[in-house]
Amino acid sequence: MVQKVPFSEAIKNKILLFDGAMGTEIQKLNPKPEDFPDGKDGFNDGLSFTRPEWIKNIHRSYLEAGADCIETNTFGSNKLKLEEYGYGEKTVEWNKKIAQLAVEITQEFTDKPRYVIGTMGPSGFLPSSNDQSLGQKPLNEIREAYELQAEGLILGGVDALLIETSQDILEVKLAIEASHLAMKKTSKKIPIIANVTLDKYGKMLLGTNIQAAYTTVSDMGIDIFGLNCSTGPIEMTPSIQWLDEQNNLPLLVVPNAGMPENQGGKAIYKMSPDEMAKALNEFISQYPNVRIIGGCCGTNPSHISQLRKIIDQK
Repeated sequence: MVQKVPFSEAIKNKILLFDGAMGTEIQKLNPKPEDFPDGKDGFNDGLSFTRPEWIKNIHRSYLEAGADCIETNTFGSNKLKLEEYGYGEKTVEWNKKIAQLAVEITQEFTDKPRYVIGTMGPSGFLPSSNDQSLGQKPLNEIREAYELQAEGLILGGVDALLIETSQDILEVKLAIEASHLAMKKTSKKIPIIANVTLDKYGKMLLGTNIQAAYTTVSDMGIDIFGLNCSTGPIEMTPSIQWLDEQNNLPLLVVPNAGMPENQGGKAIYKMSPDEMAKALNEFISQYPNVRIIGGCCGTNPSHISQLRKIIDQK
């Protein structure tokens, strides 16, 4: 059995490779309403319980492609999101079991250390906005929604917490606070990765630029700061350059397979594995603080396999 150093130590020693998309891989399986809990179409996180082999196989495919880390199928499993499907009261146990499923798959691989990253996506609200519906949720409720999710993920054995695809910097702050509270409650400290999502102009949904976003959360006890989703790697370049110049925190870069193109009402991602590998190779060659790369929407095991090759060539 290979010795597994803590995640925070691992990123000091080498560039780590995350997995690719979960949602687009699920879509390829053409799930029917009856595949989801209570027939609730689109409830992807629930497939971990109704179709666990699907989720296991997706995790397994990324590990076989060379990923060092897989992300739990918990993108929409904060309490507020789970309440929409009638599972809010089960938030802790729900996240714990999904994390355990991912941990179980990593234990099949003994060639090198593999890590499980506990994914926490958007709450569904925008606390910084003045929108009558999205901006009116009390902050303590959003914080609690993430605290319960983080608690479950920690109890399930994740190696780090990932706040991802974030479009409101206030929500990121609340999720970070919640993560610290959950670690205190469980008496277990693990790294926190805080990601934001930027448009092609380098702004979050509500207009926050990368400088403001980073400055807001970088001193909140996070271990890694990153960018994921929304755009391909090319559009991320100016922001990554600025972040690397800060020479403060390790950086994560997990782009989509290019900018999405609307075809027949569906988002299509056209960046090939080779094209993506070339772009991310430039990042890890030019920006020494980039310590984690991977793929978001539209990426699959073929993309991860190519990213594995460029890391191994370093």
